[in-house]
Amino acid sequence: MPTDTQHQIALTLVPGVGSILIRQLISYCGSATDVFRSPLSRLVKVPGIGDVTARAILKPGVLLEAEQVVNRLQKLEATALFFTDKAYPARLKTLYDAPALLYFRGSGNLNAPRTIALVGTRQATDYGRRVTNEIIEAVAPYGASVISGLAYGIDIAAHRSSLVNNVPTIGVMASGPDIIYPAVHQKTAQEMLVQGGLLTESQPGTKPDAHLFPARNRIIAGLSDAVVVVEAAAKGGALITAEYANNYHREVFAVPGQLMQTFSAGCNKLIRENKAQIYTSPRDIIEALNWDQPPLNPTDSPLAGGSSRKKSLPPIPVDLTEEESQVLALLRQTSDLHIDDLSWKSQIPMSRLASVLLNLEFRGFVKSIPGKKYAVVYV
Repeated sequence: MPTDTQHQIALTLVPGVGSILIRQLISYCGSATDVFRSPLSRLVKVPGIGDVTARAILKPGVLLEAEQVVNRLQKLEATALFFTDKAYPARLKTLYDAPALLYFRGSGNLNAPRTIALVGTRQATDYGRRVTNEIIEAVAPYGASVISGLAYGIDIAAHRSSLVNNVPTIGVMASGPDIIYPAVHQKTAQEMLVQGGLLTESQPGTKPDAHLFPARNRIIAGLSDAVVVVEAAAKGGALITAEYANNYHREVFAVPGQLMQTFSAGCNKLIRENKAQIYTSPRDIIEALNWDQPPLNPTDSPLAGGSSRKKSLPPIPVDLTEEESQVLALLRQTSDLHIDDLSWKSQIPMSRLASVLLNLEFRGFVKSIPGKKYAVVYV
C-alpha cells in the first residue's frame, strides 16, 4: 500500500503538474492520497487539470517511480517535506512559487527563528571572504542560521565560516540530494549535515542544469529574513537571488566595492537602483532585522498567566473586522511577527493584509518595526 509520502512524491512526477497545480489538487481533493483515489470524472473538474493530465495522474507507473524515489531517500537518510507538513519551511509556505515538495538531509532547523543568506560571485576576492566572515561572526551570538548555495566563491566561504563559528548553515542545491555540486565541496557538505543540512526541490539522481540554478536561488531568498550580496558582477545568480528577495519582501543588503572592480559592479548597481541597502557593518543587518531587541522573559509573555503586559492589554474592540481581530489576536501572542509569518498564520493574502495592518496602525493598535515586522501596542 503506497504511503502518503509516496503519493506526495508521485504528484511531483506527473508530467505537466507543477507546484501551483499540486496545491490546486490538494485544495480540491484534500490530500495527495485522495488525489490518486479520485475518479477521472472528479479530477477533470479541478481547475487547470484537463483530461490528459487527469489520465496521467491515474497511470500506475507514476506511483512505481515514486516508490523508487522513497527507497533512494531512505538510503540517503533524507526526508521528503510536502508543503502541508509542519516541518516544511514556514517562510516558504506563503510564497506563490514555493516548491510543493522539498528534499532535506541533515539535522538543521528549517524554521530557525532567525535566518540570513549570504550570496555572491564564484570568483570571490579576499575582501569578499573577509566581509563574509565578519558578518557570520557578528550574527553568531544571535542564533541565526546561514543560508547559501554551496557554490564556489562567496557561497562556500559562507558555509565554511559558519562551520568554524558554530553557526547552523543550510546549503540549497540545484541538484538531487545525493549529488554534491561542485564535487570538491563534498567534505564541507558532509560537515554541514551535522551542523545544518542540504536542501533541494530536485529528486535523487538529478544532475545540476542551468535552469535549476535560478529556481534554487528563489528558495535561498524565500528561506531568509535578509539576503546579503557580498560580491557580484553586473549580471549573475546573486542578483537573481536579490530580485527574488525583493519580490518576497525580504531585506536586501549589498556590500559596496571599488568602482573598477568587476565583482563590485553588481553590488553597486543594487545600491544605486535602491534595490538593496548599503552594508557598512554588521549593525546594519542586526538593526534592520530588529535582532538587538532582548527577548521577553517568560513572565512577560502575553501568554503567561499573571503577566503584567497581559493585564495592560484592553479587550479587542468589537468594531474591528474579522480579519483585523484575527491579526490583532495573533500579534498579542508574541513579541512581534514578520509580515510573511502574519500572512501565513492568518491565511490572509499579502495584498489584503497590508490594508488590514494599515487600519490597525491608524487606530493605534499595532506598530511597524524594522525588518518588515509588526508588534502590538501596549498601553
